[in-house]
Amino acid sequence: MAVRKRGDTWQIDYIDPSGKRVRKSFKLKKDAVTEHAKRVSLIAEGRYLDVKKDCKTTFKDLIKKYEENYSYQNNFDNWKKLCLGNFKDYFKEDTVLSNIHYVDLETYRNHLRQKKTFKDTIRTVATINREISCLHHLFAKAVEWEMAEQNPFDKGKTLLAKENNSRLRYLSKEEISKLLPSCPTHLYDIVLCALNTGMRRGEILSLKWDQIKDGQIYLQHTKTNTPRQVPINQTLTELFKSIRKKQKIGTEHVFTFSPKTKKKEGNLTVVNTETGDRVLEVKRSFATAMKKAKIDNFRFHDLRHTFASHMIMRGASLKEVQEILGHTTMTMTLRYAHLSQEHKVKAVNLLDGLTSPSVTKSHICPEDKNKGAAVNG
Repeated sequence: MAVRKRGDTWQIDYIDPSGKRVRKSFKLKKDAVTEHAKRVSLIAEGRYLDVKKDCKTTFKDLIKKYEENYSYQNNFDNWKKLCLGNFKDYFKEDTVLSNIHYVDLETYRNHLRQKKTFKDTIRTVATINREISCLHHLFAKAVEWEMAEQNPFDKGKTLLAKENNSRLRYLSKEEISKLLPSCPTHLYDIVLCALNTGMRRGEILSLKWDQIKDGQIYLQHTKTNTPRQVPINQTLTELFKSIRKKQKIGTEHVFTFSPKTKKKEGNLTVVNTETGDRVLEVKRSFATAMKKAKIDNFRFHDLRHTFASHMIMRGASLKEVQEILGHTTMTMTLRYAHLSQEHKVKAVNLLDGLTSPSVTKSHICPEDKNKGAAVNG
């Protein structure tokens, strides 16, 4: 066995009891020396292979343990489950963890870059980063759970690409007046709620009547797992009253939908428009409404940006917007800061006349007046 310096790192190099050559690098010499001594001792005691858990653990074992521990997460069923399925297809369930190396992870990242979406489009950088982050977390937990000795991600540079988070698309007042009439009734209510609260789509669709009280919407299950309160303005108050009148007594969710059905009652044709089940998705109806309103390059989530942007432009502070949106840090909210510049200019213009010529002349000191007279004489 040996410990030697290679470039900016310290490396241990040895042959394990199975005859395999093992090399591992450390940033600090003391870490390399400590690990070297530990492995020398384990080999001498015949216990070396006992700690090589990744030589025995399969990828299937890791996936199963991960599902057991994280299936409670809000995004597990729709996002993480999809990622885990992709991982199993690519790395194969029976693969031993010790046989998955950094190069395999980098190759998988490049595979995602070439893989088309179900719409036959190239995947965005953000989508690829989220999937790679999930894979990184999977291997990090493997180390914590002692199913693997080291995270293969630690062998090289980050596999996350730089994202462009500068997008700030919001609707103008004119675009809002085009969108709302283009929405069917159930979508109209949902869009109106989004424009007046800045709530996320999932928060709106899962909203229950018992969360609305004392002029506030109380959100417990949020993206950041931090409860927050959203004030209700007059527009939203009227909307909720209107929805309540149309719903059956005892309806749990605020936003429900039931397609129109017709039935014969004697000589009359009765149209049933009573609201029914909770609205689970609005992607298709929202896309149709956008097309009808002739509005391009706009997503449902951008309604949140629209709310924040118009709040800022109407005089709200960044701190107020941050609290209502539920941003954990001011960094996310600062993207709206430039929208307040015009209003700052208007505020400064209120000082025009404060130092008018009449005021200025009346405050000229006597000495300066005498100097002026001497010069004029």
